[in-house]
Amino acid sequence: MQSVFPKKGYIEEKGHSFGSMGGKRSVVWCLNLEISVWFLLIFAVQLSHETDPGDVAAINAFHAAMGSPSLPGWGISGDPCDGQWQGVVCNDTNILTIKLNVANLGGELGDSLAGFSSLQTIDLSNNQIGGTLPSNLPVTLQNIFLSDNELMGSIPSSLSSLNQLSAMSLNGNQLSGEIPDSFQGLTALVNLDLSSNNLSGALPSSVGNLSSLTTLRLQNNQLSGTLDVLQDLPLADLNVENNLFSGPIPQKLFSIPNFKNDGNPFNSSTAPLPPPTSLAAPPPAGLAPPFFKPPTPAQTPPTSGRKPGKQADGPTATAESSSKGSKKSIKRVVWISVVAVLSFIILVIAILLFLPRCLKDRQESNWSRRHEVAPFVGSRENRRDNGSLVQLGHDVEKAPPLVRPKEEQQPRRPARAPMPEHEQEVNVQSMSAVPKKDTDNAMKFPTRPLPLTSVRSYTIASLQQYTNSFSQDNLIGSGMLGTVYRAELPNGKLLAVKKLDRRVSNQQKDDEFLDLVNLIDGIRHANVVELMGYCAEHGQRLLVYEYCGSGTLQDALHSDDEFKKLLSWDTRIRMALGAARALEYLHEVCEPPIIHRNFKSVNLLLDDELAVHVSDCGLASLISSGAVSQLSGQLLTTYGYGAPEFESGIYTSMSDVYSFGVVMLELLTGRMSYDRTRSRGEQFLVRWAIPQLHDIDALTRMVDPSLKGKYPLKSLSHFADIISRCVQAEQEFRPPMSEVVQDLIQMIRRESPSRSDEE
Repeated sequence: MQSVFPKKGYIEEKGHSFGSMGGKRSVVWCLNLEISVWFLLIFAVQLSHETDPGDVAAINAFHAAMGSPSLPGWGISGDPCDGQWQGVVCNDTNILTIKLNVANLGGELGDSLAGFSSLQTIDLSNNQIGGTLPSNLPVTLQNIFLSDNELMGSIPSSLSSLNQLSAMSLNGNQLSGEIPDSFQGLTALVNLDLSSNNLSGALPSSVGNLSSLTTLRLQNNQLSGTLDVLQDLPLADLNVENNLFSGPIPQKLFSIPNFKNDGNPFNSSTAPLPPPTSLAAPPPAGLAPPFFKPPTPAQTPPTSGRKPGKQADGPTATAESSSKGSKKSIKRVVWISVVAVLSFIILVIAILLFLPRCLKDRQESNWSRRHEVAPFVGSRENRRDNGSLVQLGHDVEKAPPLVRPKEEQQPRRPARAPMPEHEQEVNVQSMSAVPKKDTDNAMKFPTRPLPLTSVRSYTIASLQQYTNSFSQDNLIGSGMLGTVYRAELPNGKLLAVKKLDRRVSNQQKDDEFLDLVNLIDGIRHANVVELMGYCAEHGQRLLVYEYCGSGTLQDALHSDDEFKKLLSWDTRIRMALGAARALEYLHEVCEPPIIHRNFKSVNLLLDDELAVHVSDCGLASLISSGAVSQLSGQLLTTYGYGAPEFESGIYTSMSDVYSFGVVMLELLTGRMSYDRTRSRGEQFLVRWAIPQLHDIDALTRMVDPSLKGKYPLKSLSHFADIISRCVQAEQEFRPPMSEVVQDLIQMIRRESPSRSDEE
């Protein structure tokens, strides 16, 4: 092609120098050649995008084995990689992923899966698929998610061929028999979940080869034997509850951060710690010292299930090699001990030298701090402009970590009005957060000096006055952490006072509560409820927030039919965008990142313009530590928003993304996340809605009737697509909030080009 175009141009420019007939023939020849080349390229592209026939045959046989269920896009065309087959992800010519979780599928898996040439992920969790696991699986598989189905039979030994396998979830089925000894080559396996089946027998020795395994869940089976094979694995999460494991628990397992072992007939003693370098067997008899040279392969004692060799019958050369190793190890221990003692002595001398000076500086600091409080409080409103607290002196002990945005990109709110004089006095006196009369609480926790804070402090007496003694008429609502009251200041301004439950607040010392106050105060975003003050008196803890006059999104959607009519489709999209921006800020802008942990429609407050303000930001530490006992009364409601991993005690930023998807479903359907008044199949909003999100007819029937059909179909489809990605069962498949924000912005721009500049 590159040699053709110059000739053509040359002929056209110099046509008068050559014969006219020759010039025309050259031009025609060049054009014909160019057209031919383009046809060849198009034909080659079409050939290159043709789906692998083996994959086509495999997926059709797989579809038939499941009973040929009706799935969006399946069977419309003969090419599963044309983008229409729901849950099928391809590269140019091969199927890489089949993801059909919570799709009400039945039938069996069949024997066609081995026909896929490049399949990496299969996710069929939360269905009713029966039969047995196929004996032959694609060797390219990296992720197998078949949890919560009706699979029976045993786990096939052919798993040993899946050397790329990274995660496998077979929990919640009816699998039986022993776990096969087939894990020798699965060194890439990170997560393995075989819980809630009927598996029996001892753990196979090849499990000890899973050098990358961090999560292993075996609870609720009938497994027996010991846990010795697990002690050298890099586990961070191990659950063996409700099995028949016996023997002493290896000491190493107690260092696993999340180790659950209840419901087993373990011995009360623990197994002795094995040699640090031995990976196969416990030390030979007679080697009592904790450090010794491991036996050579010829001298290694036999593992369980094998006949002992002659070396185990009597003393061998092992004792000599072990004694040499013991001497070297003892020398190493002596040197380490000497270094540790010297370091300790130096540390003690340094403390004795600098302690008097530090105490003196601290007293001077406390004295100067009392005289600097009043002007510091007066400049509170300027903090929004410079984004930082007044710099503390070097003599003050370490300040509490404040959440700081990684970059200043959020709009700032108007500065607050200066405080009345009587409230400035309150702030001067309450920097200790404990009144002088409450000496018991002041002496309860003799810890570090209380952190300095610029947040306005209120007295209990003033808040009682503003809330009419916390009367029921002023009650706004109650939740997991406490109750919220409406407060009216003398100047007519309204605030919301969150009175923390004593079971929650008593778990924090005074300095920890002030750290929490500073943390919340550092969260600055237009879509986050603003902290206006706090109170810490007489053993009570209260947080004072800005007041949002239009209530919660939950009330708007589910309690007030007249108000609900004001929520147009465009308004709902913008509500979702506001909530998404708040989570994006918490997850990706704040440093360190903040996980909300309690994201639901009742915590999305609406101002007079129906803009969303997310409440309870920064309170995750209270939820995780102090409100566990209160979760039982709200279990069903919480479960409606909780991601699947929440049941296992795991909560990450991706769990917030899942909860955000549930809120988007509420905006779409007008239904509650959990509604016990509905039929059993419709009580949990996510379970009911997910199978219908990609069927445009079913989707339109799901939409909130109060919208009366006033929404663009394309916008509805885009909205449903975002929801589908947010509520994925596996958290690694959920998008980050920054991606959700961009998707919502692009959706608004596509539907309303004239308003694109506003975003």
